[in-house]
Amino acid sequence: MKKRWRTILGFGISAIFLYIALRGLDLQEVRYWLAQANYYWLIPSVAVYFVAVWGRTWRWHYMLRPIKAISLPRLFPIVCIGYMGNNIFPFRAGEVLRSYTLKRSEDVSMTASLATIVVERVFDGLVMLMFVFFALPFAPMPANLRPFVIVPSLIFLVLMAVFVTLATQPDLAQRVYRGTLRRVLPATVRTPTDGFVDRFLQGLHFFRSSRDILMVFFTSVFIWLAETLKYWFVMQAFVEQGGGLPVPFYVLMLMNGIVNLATTLPSAPGYIGTFDTPGIEVLAAYGVERSMAVGYTLVLHAALWFPITILGAWYFRRERLSWADIETARGQRTQRGEAA
Repeated sequence: MKKRWRTILGFGISAIFLYIALRGLDLQEVRYWLAQANYYWLIPSVAVYFVAVWGRTWRWHYMLRPIKAISLPRLFPIVCIGYMGNNIFPFRAGEVLRSYTLKRSEDVSMTASLATIVVERVFDGLVMLMFVFFALPFAPMPANLRPFVIVPSLIFLVLMAVFVTLATQPDLAQRVYRGTLRRVLPATVRTPTDGFVDRFLQGLHFFRSSRDILMVFFTSVFIWLAETLKYWFVMQAFVEQGGGLPVPFYVLMLMNGIVNLATTLPSAPGYIGTFDTPGIEVLAAYGVERSMAVGYTLVLHAALWFPITILGAWYFRRERLSWADIETARGQRTQRGEAA
């Protein structure tokens, strides 16, 4: 029942966002821009996107090193499988799939690897906020987009402070856990929960080195600059036709930041609506004709969704995985204290 309500919530939020984006829109004009676009520009856009995916793989390799050194060629397919899962399932279920695939192939604790994935998301959020605040002096933010920045800013800053504290003071974290939560847990689940806490703290080990934190931060900046470059390449498909998009690169940085902060909200699979509507609103706020903004954002979303989903599905098949493996992972969590 809980899973069904979460799914209903995600589809409901997507429907609201799509209604906001498409109300009063002339679909004939959108079709015009889609027909006029030069889709050859998608080739370099996809290439630069996979450079960003390789950057994500290197970042994860770096974060996993205190747990186990795994080569980039071995991690890259697992990262693709995870992003494919995020695009197909709601609530970022691909993160569980990525963690389970790593455990299955490399025997790395799911709890520890999921801790690194959660931290990845925090770094991504902080870089998105940095992009937004970098662009603000050049492109003041419209009032209707401020909630997409203010609330995530507070959440990501608090999470970063919590993770740094947990990683740098593991003894304090254990004392707090044993003095509070462990006391109220039933005896039957204390041992599995103890194991979960130990492995989660292991996944935060890299936080104990300021050098490692800086490396992960600068890698995150590289990843998102590469993805913004993809936004720019897709924009060229429309620039060549009829005057194009009158926005500079820093507005695309702002768009990238706000769009990816918005996709942290529950939604239908593939971030339908939560990706598109904020992107359209950013472009419209900076003078782009709304029908063109819709056409561009739809093409951009498709160019982000299809390549990684297709490649991830191919790796998924190559690894001989099945959708039932996600339920298997959850069963292992229940029996052994592994997080799924």
